Amino acid sequence: MKRWKNCPKGSNWGRFGEDDEIGTLNHIGPAERVAAAAEIREGLAFCLSLPLDLPGKIRLNPRRHPPRLSPTTLGETPYINYPLQNVDPKLQDVLSDDQVLLCTQYSTQWDSLAHVGAMFDADGDGVPEVVYYNGYRGGEDVVGQQEGSPHGSFARKLSVETMAKTGVQGRGVLLDLVRTFGPERRMIRLADLRRAMAEQGVDLRRGDILLLRTGFSEAIWAMQDKPDPEALEKLGPVLDGTDDELLQWLGDSELAAIAADNYAVECQHGYPDDCCWRAPMHNRALFGLGMPLAELWYLKELAEALAARGRNACFLTAPPLRLPGAIGSPVTPVATI
Repeated sequence: MKRWKNCPKGSNWGRFGEDDEIGTLNHIGPAERVAAAAEIREGLAFCLSLPLDLPGKIRLNPRRHPPRLSPTTLGETPYINYPLQNVDPKLQDVLSDDQVLLCTQYSTQWDSLAHVGAMFDADGDGVPEVVYYNGYRGGEDVVGQQEGSPHGSFARKLSVETMAKTGVQGRGVLLDLVRTFGPERRMIRLADLRRAMAEQGVDLRRGDILLLRTGFSEAIWAMQDKPDPEALEKLGPVLDGTDDELLQWLGDSELAAIAADNYAVECQHGYPDDCCWRAPMHNRALFGLGMPLAELWYLKELAEALAARGRNACFLTAPPLRLPGAIGSPVTPVATI
């Protein structure tokens, strides 16, 4: 049974099937992966993740906290430097085993399509309800604490597990906004984006994952234990999510996803009259198009290597954790050139 009567204007709801959960990742198929593999020419690999304990003392989001490691325990016994001769005197093995309390979107991350929904009248009865991409419902498909469940939240649909099963592997195309516009804060509208792409010879294809370098993650890494929030507020070109032409271009581009090295991909200033989205690009991408967004990637070394070779594309492998029910996920993306 169809979950909705109304869908957002210009959305991808139903485009990839009534039960679709991966949105624009459908643009990556076998042909796109084979073509992307041609970008491997020297076999050089680049890790595109920050250390997952960053941003550290820089508080980008007060709800999200650094990871906390601890040993696993058996009874009251922590398994860290644990000699197995305590169990059997003949054994010489020593074991260390750990666990982590991790905010899935604290550091280098993917947003799943369950991350941002909207109050939207999908039923056509004049009453808005909590809805996510392709008409999936808050309270039914994305839930909080449920009786008998060990979880406090769970995405039955649209979770990162669904993304992970696709492999999230294809052609990554780097657009270096710092190279064109410098390191200072600047709102990037579609005209600016087109200018940067033209100057850098960027040719986007169906199924590409666009990588945006703003310099933000580099600053976080450099600051470490001496954060300067005021300096960060003035740093880096950032997409202007209030630019309607840019939002239209997102849908026309047939990109699979966008990953940026900053916090939120877009500048979260919303519309001047405060209506009706704090993060308009998230609304358009995640809710409307089913386009995953990624944040806080680390792109400096890849950008330098590509620029030195007169290139801008790589073979990208970036699956999230295959963690059922998770709404976000840390990721260790690997670019190969």
